[in-house]
Formats: sequence, structure tokens, C-alpha cells
Amino acid sequence: MPAFPSLEWLQALRDIVNSDPNFRKFGTIDCEMGIEVGERHWKVVFEAFEVADVAASTAAETDELDFVLTQPPDAWREMIENIKTHGAADLHHTLNTLDLEAPENFARGADFYRRDKFYRFNQTLQDFFDASAKLETTFPSEAAGSAP
Repeated sequence: MPAFPSLEWLQALRDIVNSDPNFRKFGTIDCEMGIEVGERHWKVVFEAFEVADVAASTAAETDELDFVLTQPPDAWREMIENIKTHGAADLHHTLNTLDLEAPENFARGADFYRRDKFYRFNQTLQDFFDASAKLETTFPSEAAGSAP
């Protein structure tokens, strides 16, 4: 069971999404998304109908990406656990709701036109995260053997 957040977790999610023919139903997506959890960063590259790459990243590389999804580690955990519980994000945990309710945008980007890809491809991005319902996930506190 991969731990969230980690490269292994994102690779496992990529594999689930790329093997799911339903992921193609919304059409093509071309963007480079960042994920920021605390001080850790990852890059997820979407090309056409698949997740082409996932990789560790750095804060310095953030401006090179179309947008970065950022929230505190406990909020990420709440979102991932909500998806697992319901099979998909409920209305309070969708990417769109998180972005609308965040005091400083959930989806951040240096270039407004590139950040617009978050809104343009929002449903496909939501499907990407919703696929984590199929992934057994642990969290760092669980992996260390302490109480969650």
C-alpha cells in the first residue's frame, strides 16, 4: 500500500487511470500539473488520453508548470479519505469546491492563461483523483506506526 503523499502513490494512481477505459470519456487533456503537499512537490503530465508521466519536483520548478494544486497535508488527507469513503469526492471535496473555498486559490499558477487549464480540464482532473478510491492508501503517520 503506497503512502500519500509519495511518488509511489502517484505512480500507482497513474497506472489505475491509464488502464481505465472510462478515463477517456471526457476527451483529450494536455497539461502539466503540480501537486504541493507541505514542502513536497510532484509533477503530473497529462497527454491526450493518459497520464504520461509523474515525477518528483521542486518549488523552484513550480513556475514551469501550468498550475499547482496546493493545500495543507491534513486537507489532502481529508480529500483522499473522502474519495475512498464515497467512491468519488463529495460536493465539499471536489477540486472545484476546494478552489472556490480556498482563501488563496487551491489551483495556483504564475500565468493566468496556463492556470486556466485547471478549469478547462477540471472534470478529467477530478476523475484522476477520484480514481484513488481504487487505491489502498496509507498516510505517513500510519506508516510510522503512530496513531493517525
